[in-house]
Amino acid sequence: MKTHSFSGHSGTDLEFIASSETASRAIPPLWPLAASVAVNPFLGQTELTLAQTSALLGRVAGLRVTMPNRWYHTRIADGTINDADLMAALAAAPAGAPDDLAALKAAAAATDAAPTALPTIAHLAAEASGIDWPGLIEDRIGAWAAGHFDAGQALWQVAPGVGAYESWQVFASRDLTPEIAGLAGFAGMVAAMPAQARAALALSCASLKLSPDAAATYFHQLLMGMGGWAQLARQRLWQAELSGATDPITTDMLAIRLTWEKALLAQYAPQIAARWAEVCAVHATPPEATAEQIAAGVLQDAAERAAQRALAVTLSAPAQDTPQDRLVLQAAFCIDVRSEVFRRALESVDPAIQTIGFAGFFGLTPAHRDFASDVDEARLPVLLNPVLHTTATPANAAHADTAARLRARAERAWGRFKLAAVSSFAFVEAAGPVYVAKLLRDALGRPADAQNAPHAPQFSDDFALSDRIAAAAKILRAMSLADGFAPLVLLVGHGASVVNNPHASALHCGACGGYKGDVNARLLAGLLNDAEVRKGLAQNGISIPADTVFVGALHDTTTDDVTLFASDPGHLASGTKLDKARNWLAAAGTLARTERALRLPRAEAGTVARRSADWAETRPEWALAGCNAFIAAPRHRTRGKALNGRAFLHDYDWQQDDGFGVLELILTAPVVVASWISLQYYGSVVAPQMFGAGNKLLHNVTGGIGVVEGNGGTLRAGLPWQSVHNGAEYVHDPLRLSVCIEAPAEAVTDILERHPNVRALFDNGWLHLFLLDAKGQMAQRYDGDLKWSAVAHPEGEREAA
Repeated sequence: MKTHSFSGHSGTDLEFIASSETASRAIPPLWPLAASVAVNPFLGQTELTLAQTSALLGRVAGLRVTMPNRWYHTRIADGTINDADLMAALAAAPAGAPDDLAALKAAAAATDAAPTALPTIAHLAAEASGIDWPGLIEDRIGAWAAGHFDAGQALWQVAPGVGAYESWQVFASRDLTPEIAGLAGFAGMVAAMPAQARAALALSCASLKLSPDAAATYFHQLLMGMGGWAQLARQRLWQAELSGATDPITTDMLAIRLTWEKALLAQYAPQIAARWAEVCAVHATPPEATAEQIAAGVLQDAAERAAQRALAVTLSAPAQDTPQDRLVLQAAFCIDVRSEVFRRALESVDPAIQTIGFAGFFGLTPAHRDFASDVDEARLPVLLNPVLHTTATPANAAHADTAARLRARAERAWGRFKLAAVSSFAFVEAAGPVYVAKLLRDALGRPADAQNAPHAPQFSDDFALSDRIAAAAKILRAMSLADGFAPLVLLVGHGASVVNNPHASALHCGACGGYKGDVNARLLAGLLNDAEVRKGLAQNGISIPADTVFVGALHDTTTDDVTLFASDPGHLASGTKLDKARNWLAAAGTLARTERALRLPRAEAGTVARRSADWAETRPEWALAGCNAFIAAPRHRTRGKALNGRAFLHDYDWQQDDGFGVLELILTAPVVVASWISLQYYGSVVAPQMFGAGNKLLHNVTGGIGVVEGNGGTLRAGLPWQSVHNGAEYVHDPLRLSVCIEAPAEAVTDILERHPNVRALFDNGWLHLFLLDAKGQMAQRYDGDLKWSAVAHPEGEREAA
């Protein structure tokens, strides 16, 4: 094999390498299916406004990042968006916006101007030859990537254990498909390329006569064109950087794609070189938003102001009375919008019940080893690193754990035999009938839940008592739960029971890394029941009554059933207490299912729970579809107010937050995670061709890591179409999240000033920020640049409503 040796890089080469690093951060990461979490698809554009992002993504991907004009026009016509909303959006609009209300309405009524991406060399070559080179590249990269990134599904891999570029070079130098399609000498050219990705990248850029100025958006375009494969590489870089390391994998992916461009230009230069030079000249200039893109951004802002107006009406309504005597039950749920429906239902069952909203990992950051598992599960937000180690295998069950692992390994080996090329067809013929019973059991009952391990989770011995006390105190204060304890306090994680659903983990707890929240809930309950921990808490000013018992629980968001882990060690709740709690939870579940049935297609209150066991059900629940608000305030501000499963609810009392450390934590962690969720839904609606996962009915799981639509090609990221659309209309309005916090403006301003990355989300309009007053009403709006303006109280609108 002929190779090139590069002992160093020129200044221009280093500029290209730097541009490749920048481009890799312009695309979002994609987590594997086993522990998928919502990701903001615009993560690399948070320093840009919506109009600027429209210009950029229109150039590199042909994307419109707002809804079609008719969506806004319909809402203006039916009064959902009123003139006041439009005028307010115009007042905050950037230069180049429509001049007045009439011009803005005319823009909404105009025919959409669909953006067109700049052509790559592959597109130019396709025009010149009539051969679908972009499609072929997508197919061949997908064929290689499915094996290289495989997480246990493939029976063999090409060049296992080497870097992505080196692995692809081995694959492509032996793949004759491009030459059969008409790309002469491609395999030999690949074999002769440098063995190092950076050297190959520099060589390709020289062959393309690419300037450093043109590289930024061109590299971005090539990575976007690889869809989920490039995003999966970005996730590996993310994980490496989270642990203080790095990974060259995104540069590897870019070098692969550039090699294809180099080969195609070499073959089709006489026909496309002049046109390619024109494209490079455009890439060398900054993208600029068109008048249509600016107007669309203004219309989007108006739609969000309409939703904020409706939210203000809801929040200004009188809240339910807060219990004055000791509570009979407290239940802490995840801030997830699905919890809002159940929390409201539970509090309606008995006025002496109080619910609490807190991030579903409950402040614990464990790497958890489940019973009979070889895998450390990071049950915490992906923004954080695990600092604790937990297990579901006590010392007296070590032998049983080992035996179960050996059985699991044997089952995996048997599974690989079933899939092997020689044995697969014979296996189906001979053994298929044996699986009828299992299929019927899974369909008629609920499959065994591996998350409910036979043993309670427990901390490792290196979690010292002093650290446990400090963690417990910090968590309770962050929950605004330092006093007023009920006799029974439930800590309720959440998850979803579904079958035949590759995206099942996306229905679990994003705060727990795409796993169910039961482990964290049970761990915290055990911690707070520990007598030594309680003694330490009392010395820190938190006195838990002797009769207060904490119990971990799991809310199944698909069935609205709640499981209590009352047999875990240290839980001494009486049977009477638990029986009452189960009755309350069952009644709340009935109410919640009734409310959710109104949104689910073909659903009645009595059939909602059965959807989780239906193998053909593409919409077992709506997950977080509809989310549009985040509220951090005392629960009595929102108690009894129907937020309709659209709001993240985080309990927060700023008067108990000395130094505003909890407020800082909320703004920099839960708010950011909620923005990822909100913007994933937004992107999956406005640009489903790039940021959506396509049609569930066409999905094939590949590599055990993601889905392709059909027989191969690009890995699909984002949400499936069935997660945002009911077959007739959208069930998610694409609105950027409105964050409402009850706290002094000076404290919020100080935190934003010290966290520029969080501030950018608000300054550039990816999130909206409001302050609530002492009545729980939206009182101030953040206008950007650390400035605030007053919000008029909506008494008149509430009376009209």
